[in-house]
Amino acid sequence: MSKHGLIEFDAVLAIARRGSFRAAALELGLSTTALSNVIGKLERQLGVRLFNRTTRSVSLTDAGRQFVDKIGPALQDIHEAMENAQSQQDTPSGVLRINSFAAAAREILPLLLQFLRLHPQVHVDLVTEGRLVDIVADGFDLGIRTADLVPSDMIVVPLGPRRRYAVVASPGYFQTRDQPRSPSDLLSHPCIRVRLPNGALYRWQFEKGGQPIQIDVDGPITLDEASLARMAVLEDMGIGFFMESDVQGDLAAGRLVRILEDWTPPLEQLCLYYPSRRHPSAAFKEFIDLARKFSAAKTATA
Repeated sequence: MSKHGLIEFDAVLAIARRGSFRAAALELGLSTTALSNVIGKLERQLGVRLFNRTTRSVSLTDAGRQFVDKIGPALQDIHEAMENAQSQQDTPSGVLRINSFAAAAREILPLLLQFLRLHPQVHVDLVTEGRLVDIVADGFDLGIRTADLVPSDMIVVPLGPRRRYAVVASPGYFQTRDQPRSPSDLLSHPCIRVRLPNGALYRWQFEKGGQPIQIDVDGPITLDEASLARMAVLEDMGIGFFMESDVQGDLAAGRLVRILEDWTPPLEQLCLYYPSRRHPSAAFKEFIDLARKFSAAKTATA
């Protein structure tokens, strides 16, 4: 939702920025119907249409373009002024909007839940998507990505040690099959294929002695969600390729067996990042402080 009770104006800017009612509704935490009602009410109050709408596209009218040009800078100043006022609060409150990709979100969820238990007056709006976004332009307070994908002009908080991939299968799967000794051996095994957010099939990535290798595996099923792939592997359907954190509990409990560990070196670490802020809110400052402690604790136990 709009953080400072300016939903009509935030809605106009979000639709203009996204070029879609649906995408803007997701950004604002509204249903598409509710967002359409907000815009319709504002247009009736102004007596002019702000958007040209068709079944395939949304674009600003001339009046809408002039409106956006005028209110955009003013709304930014208003939000900044209200954030400045909120920063004087002793009790963290309000909304923190965070953008992440799904695998990273699963890893930092314990941090978010701990923060919410400590600060129940704060609401966290976590949006997961595979594409890279401009967190400032898209209205996010913070982003989470691997270190190599963070824009150079952002402030960075590392979130623990470097991560790793894990290639795994169930003990039952290996009762009748030999364990692969090199990535090329995977070509003679059924594997759980992974579809990326852009629709492409993921090629499993390995490295040893500084030499990277990619394997285009084959198998009985293609999935686009790690939790589904994990279920398939636990049911003896084949070998799976995961972030280590997604299967750590299964490995510790003996439900899964790890293979090719010497072919999966450390990867870039996860980072929390954000732009410089003149007046960070109490909630923002507390979250950054807790994230630093979370990172230190994870690094110490790695």
